[in-house]
Amino acid sequence: MCEPKPTLDQRRARHAWDAVAAIKSLSSDLQKNYLREAKRLPVRILTAGLGQSLAFVRAKGRSGAGAQLLRHIADWVLDKRKRPDSTADAPEDGALIKNIIEGNGTDLQLHTEETLAYLEWLNRFAEAELEDDET
Repeated sequence: MCEPKPTLDQRRARHAWDAVAAIKSLSSDLQKNYLREAKRLPVRILTAGLGQSLAFVRAKGRSGAGAQLLRHIADWVLDKRKRPDSTADAPEDGALIKNIIEGNGTDLQLHTEETLAYLEWLNRFAEAELEDDET
């Protein structure tokens, strides 16, 4: 008998958990910045849209926490969501923005919904596991 496959939400949670675990091994300042950017991103997306929100995070810093966050989101949305067994490296931090610009309205809607769902898991795990200014 076949082993049941994890649901999309379970796969989303696993990816977010692994992303936070990778950040947890980095400096305290990077952890704080990552958590701050991750917590602010859902509101930005709902207010300004996915493309503008990702561009804002990218403009704030091409290295460090923002770049890591964008890579984690792009890795999930563009690769691991569709191909759970993929071993490809995470896309560059601008890959999702490029995909949005070159895609269509349906892709944008799907990417927006998936990013918001992914950020729910990422934020819960980040709040529980990363260093914060308040702790």
